[in-house]
Amino acid sequence: MKLPRRFFQPLATGAPAPFRELPVRLERMIHFVPPHNDKVRARVPELAGTVDVVLGNLEDAVPADQKEAARKGFVAMAQATDFAATGTGLWTRINALNSPWILDDLFTIVAEVGDKLDVVMVPKVEGPWDIHYIDQLLAQLEARHGVTKPILVHAILETAEGVANVDAIASASPRMHGMSLGPADLAASRGMKTTRVGGGHPDYRVIADPAGDAPRASAQQDLWHYTIARMVDACMANGIKAFYGPFGDFSDGEACEAQFRNAFLMGCAGAWTLHPSQVAIAKRVFAPDPAEVAFAARIVEAMPDGTGAVMLDGKMQDDATWKQAKVIVDLAKLVAAKDPELAAVYKLG
Repeated sequence: MKLPRRFFQPLATGAPAPFRELPVRLERMIHFVPPHNDKVRARVPELAGTVDVVLGNLEDAVPADQKEAARKGFVAMAQATDFAATGTGLWTRINALNSPWILDDLFTIVAEVGDKLDVVMVPKVEGPWDIHYIDQLLAQLEARHGVTKPILVHAILETAEGVANVDAIASASPRMHGMSLGPADLAASRGMKTTRVGGGHPDYRVIADPAGDAPRASAQQDLWHYTIARMVDACMANGIKAFYGPFGDFSDGEACEAQFRNAFLMGCAGAWTLHPSQVAIAKRVFAPDPAEVAFAARIVEAMPDGTGAVMLDGKMQDDATWKQAKVIVDLAKLVAAKDPELAAVYKLG
């Protein structure tokens, strides 16, 4: 455990000081790009203006014989596009810590594009020790290559041990940006009986009590509700962000939207998008509803300092509902700044 007095000190001489607060960014979708695919990579400059985060994926879905090509492709992609000019985050998902590629990933990328890189996503994080390792290594590389801003770390929860240690992971380092749910690997780690990547399962259900001879009502349940709730609590308690991960069925936009919306309502800031069709879903879901924004703005206006109680439309509003309203209004302002067409819809001053 890092002592409080040393928590925000750089871990290497010459490394930039860690952030005291996370940069304020809109991150409704983390859009995955396979950098070893030349055709997809060529579309990144145009893509950058339409998504909140572009992530160059070096891990799963990249064949072993294409790892070096993916690494080189990511560097080329980062050098060819001014992501900061479009307000777009640049992330990479490195290979797992027990893989033979992890060191080359970090050594190459920090050396070549360290000042352009916002976040390193680390797969299969099992405990704070994994974050401590990455934290120290990044500090050494930042110092060696003169990187001027700290590179943040994002953990993927995709093992049972990682979920068990979620609170310790969230508080492991000031580099922590957030966490994502990795449902496919997590399902395997837990021994769950599903081959789906995210979403529900038709056999995971509850049924109503018997009522004579009438058919018993039944409803499908969410396999991931418990884990998302644990992740959100750990993240918010430590001032970092929670994200839903991948939804693998690209053909079922309706189910993807339902899963993203559940995650949004529970406190997630965004989700992964693996296919262009999911970008529009994430934009729609991870932005507050205009009617909710309008009502939240009325609460904030009626209670400027967040104290006391007022009646609006026959409902009492107090300091607790003011806090809820502030979350919605602040997010709406962030969304409107990124997407000007929504500014007129939200009508915020």
